[in-house]
Amino acid sequence: MEARWDILLTGGLVIDGSGAQPVIEDVAIGGGRIQCRGRALDRSRAERVIDVGGCWVTPGLVDLHTHLDLEAEIDAGLGEVLRHGTTTVLMANCSLGLAFGNQRRNGEDPLVDCFARVENVPKHVLRKVADRATWTTSADYLRHLDQLALGANVVPMIPHSMLRAEVMGLRGSVTREPGTAELESMEALLEQAMQEGYVGFSTDALPFHFLAEDPHRQTKIPSQWAGYGELKRLTAILRRHGRLWQATPPKDHPLQAVRNFLLSSGRLFGKPLKITAVAALDIASNRNIRRLGTTLTRLLNSRLVGGHFRFQALAAPFRVYWDGPVNPLAEEIPALRELNLLDLDDREGRRRLLEDSAFRQRFSRMWMTGKQGGLAGLKRRLRLETMAFDRALDQMFFYSGCPVPWSGESFQSVFGRLRAWRDDPALARDADEASVFAAAPPDAGEEAGFMLYLFHRFDLGLRWWTVSANRDPAIVRELLNHPQILPGFNDSGAHLTNMAFYDCNLRCLQLAQQEGMDRVASQVRRLTREPAELMGVEAGRIELGDVADLAVIDPRALAAYDSEASHRFIWRDDYQHEQLVNRSDGVVRQVYVGGQLAWDGERFTPAVGKTRLGRALRYSEAAA
Repeated sequence: MEARWDILLTGGLVIDGSGAQPVIEDVAIGGGRIQCRGRALDRSRAERVIDVGGCWVTPGLVDLHTHLDLEAEIDAGLGEVLRHGTTTVLMANCSLGLAFGNQRRNGEDPLVDCFARVENVPKHVLRKVADRATWTTSADYLRHLDQLALGANVVPMIPHSMLRAEVMGLRGSVTREPGTAELESMEALLEQAMQEGYVGFSTDALPFHFLAEDPHRQTKIPSQWAGYGELKRLTAILRRHGRLWQATPPKDHPLQAVRNFLLSSGRLFGKPLKITAVAALDIASNRNIRRLGTTLTRLLNSRLVGGHFRFQALAAPFRVYWDGPVNPLAEEIPALRELNLLDLDDREGRRRLLEDSAFRQRFSRMWMTGKQGGLAGLKRRLRLETMAFDRALDQMFFYSGCPVPWSGESFQSVFGRLRAWRDDPALARDADEASVFAAAPPDAGEEAGFMLYLFHRFDLGLRWWTVSANRDPAIVRELLNHPQILPGFNDSGAHLTNMAFYDCNLRCLQLAQQEGMDRVASQVRRLTREPAELMGVEAGRIELGDVADLAVIDPRALAAYDSEASHRFIWRDDYQHEQLVNRSDGVVRQVYVGGQLAWDGERFTPAVGKTRLGRALRYSEAAA
């Protein structure tokens, strides 16, 4: 008797991730793997036949930039990943992760200290994760991941901040240079992790990543204290093993960024070093960032340098949500950082600061920089500011959670109405608005005073959003189609109230769909096989014998999908906190992980979060 298949998907347009032309064919799944592909396969051999005619059948999508380390410990099903067709995620980006457990020693709590402000996660959530992170070695972490009921495949890296804290202690890692023995110890731990199968190593140099606990609230996370010599020694291990360096550049120091990324050079160092970096963004306040990024990419991958470098591009407007003054982007700006360094539940501390006359002066100077002429004004007009947040009231919008019914309105609109109301009280929209306007101090008639008043009156209850980058869809498309830039920088799974939208892979496919099936085939490759090969993991493929991680996508629903209208906040009982998500239900009709159905287009199957579907992936020489 011929072997039977568990599932036969019939009539779908198979886009296999190789970049080849899509073909209509059947796909047979058995024993968790792809058993057969072809036209009109024998239906009698299948336990279950599913007609997917009119849909795309692709390898499960790969997300190249997530912080799902925390989520995996609280809800290993990773449902918000699966529902968007993603089946493999790279974790421990930006130098943060759980490879060495909670690392609680000598009164230090590195997981809480490092994650809270960088990822904008409440400390009670982080402590809950830290309580569970009882392993102490990178090998034990992999064994731990192997035991979780993972809904998707996870790919952990070794995080630099945690590596430094492991060797030097958290305090030592941000107050002094490592000694020779400590550098050797870091090298030994990284070397051991490479032998254990870790795909790479992540670092961070962005200027707005700070610790969250006393006495280091004004101190950047450990990775930012590493010098070039340390990076060179550690990345030499990656180069030797053919592994990946995930990096964020020191954006305010272009020459330092170039020097660091030249470590990719095969010409200079004998063998190319694989680097993926965030991010190729069209920053609203500085148009040069994108140009520098694409120029640097071409240089590093040129024959002259001989590197293997990939920036990541976000397939969406970089829309970020703020709770009052709190947002990771605010950390870049000293006056806003003063409000961010306080704990989320310290409303009284923020109130005192907002009432302090010296702080109000500092805030006002910052807010009006570039808005009153002079050299700063010229730089603002030319889009050459250094701050990523452009502080433009007409680009800042109230969200529905605001206590006053201003949902969808720009700050500029409400600010203008306040000023007009002071001359004619009949201009208030309603009694609630009139009450808010009546309580406003005299200086609320100026931009900075208006912002200070909103922060003081509403605190974290003032939920709003702005798009700080990628406002021009044509430029987003250009970046996504760049042959040496990969879709990525989704930042999924960490920021509970911003940047956790999860669906950028679908956004990328939607943009490709508008250009035709050749572009779709190309982008499926860049969302599956190419990032999997960059990491060196067995994923992103649906050839015979491959693990059956599949997404079935309805192209008509994809074309009609409005991601910007699909953001919503949901309450998470397991976090005891809200989380911002997207809902693309109906776009992805089915998701299979390890040959098992995990998502049916409307709901998760009972196996998700209960049965081990996904795997903790290790580096594979054959997959690289």
